[in-house]
Amino acid sequence: MTEIEPNEPAVPEEISSIFDVRSIEEIYSEIRDLYLSDHRPWIVGYSGGKDSTTVVQLIWNALKSLTPEQRTKQVYVISSDTLVETPVIIDTINGNLDLINKAAQEQGLPIQAVKLYPKIENSFWVLLIGKGYPTPSKSFRWCTDRLKIKTSDTFILDKVSEHGEVVLVLGVRKSESSARAQLMNLYKIKGSLLSRHSKFAQSFVYTPIEDFSKDDVWTYLLQNPNPWSGSNRDLLALYKSADSGECPLVVDEYSPPCGNSRFGCWVCTVVTKDKAIMGLIDSGEEWLEPLLKYRDMLAETQDKDKKPIFRDYKRMNGKIKYKKDGSGELIRGPYKSEYCKQFLKELLETQREIQKIGPNPNLQLILPEELHEIRRIWRQEKGDWEDSVPKIYREVMGTDLDWVQDDLEMFSSDEGNLLEAICRKHDVPVQLVAKLLDVERQVQGMKRRAAVYSRIEDVLGEEWRTEEEITKR
Repeated sequence: MTEIEPNEPAVPEEISSIFDVRSIEEIYSEIRDLYLSDHRPWIVGYSGGKDSTTVVQLIWNALKSLTPEQRTKQVYVISSDTLVETPVIIDTINGNLDLINKAAQEQGLPIQAVKLYPKIENSFWVLLIGKGYPTPSKSFRWCTDRLKIKTSDTFILDKVSEHGEVVLVLGVRKSESSARAQLMNLYKIKGSLLSRHSKFAQSFVYTPIEDFSKDDVWTYLLQNPNPWSGSNRDLLALYKSADSGECPLVVDEYSPPCGNSRFGCWVCTVVTKDKAIMGLIDSGEEWLEPLLKYRDMLAETQDKDKKPIFRDYKRMNGKIKYKKDGSGELIRGPYKSEYCKQFLKELLETQREIQKIGPNPNLQLILPEELHEIRRIWRQEKGDWEDSVPKIYREVMGTDLDWVQDDLEMFSSDEGNLLEAICRKHDVPVQLVAKLLDVERQVQGMKRRAAVYSRIEDVLGEEWRTEEEITKR
């Protein structure tokens, strides 16, 4: 079946079809025996791609032949939504999750699909636009941990605390790469179908399609109807519409970036080009072009020569740090505030544009909750006395959100201008005084004010020389 996916790497010739060695009924029997062997619930990683769909379908069909009395153990099908998934893909995944829950209830199966989200304070836009995190790169891939690993880890640990131990079922295959095969063999438990989890002692891993080739996966999907009324033919069509690759459930830092995959984040800058969106656009989804344009804009900020333009010379802790190669070159910090504001404005403009030209007039690229959190960060941590978020939102969207009124009176833009004039007159950094005033405001009304001294010390301990002064020195 190599002709199905001409863009995917060919399976090595030495790997024969799994179905030449084992029948599908033998695979079902293995799944049933493992399911009945203990009371540990299963957590199945589901990305909506071919491998994870195969795993869920195998488990589904295996459990159907059990009696209702035997189906006592819960199977959770979890899917992580980073809130920056490609819209076409996330719509497909959401539709399948709904179908899984509906069909499982109708067929009396103990299967429950669960959607996982990162905490708002860890969302992509809150960290990039709110905190000023630079776009993810190969050397600083903060998105994987914040958006995916912590999200799935929280769910796994919750179930561990509830049941004592769990089994994590993943759609990974040894034929994907030699590194993947080595990693899978490293944690394998001798004489067992299970492997040890790389982090959690109370979690075990089961990989039912580890010996499948790519062709085996498609053979199974196309010869066995989808049991929750999804369409495996539509899944194949989706694979044909973009370059190869799928984003698995990410459970550790060794998982590959998903920007090259059709099931990855549309803002991924870890890869050079976003082949996923480019493929979807080429296949007729032209309304995604504004997303690609915005993503490419973010990617340009990683250019070495442009970093001094976009990023602060100080780190997030207010200190400066040099490269260890003796060059005296500064390691740049977060995005400058003016560019964070620009990113927010252009993101909202992109959202407004795709609401007009896309199939969903209510599609949101950034949630109201994220906008509220960004506003809080800018006001309390970045000294944004102008209260820029509501202004930018009103300017672009032509409407307002239900903005929260701060209980503590925030400084106004007029007061900011006055402070700037006074600081300029006395040659004092305006941000230094602004931060000290914000510290005082935050402890206002407290009975115990001891913490104010350590906060003041932290502010005074930051680097307050200009970049020019530091460079000259």
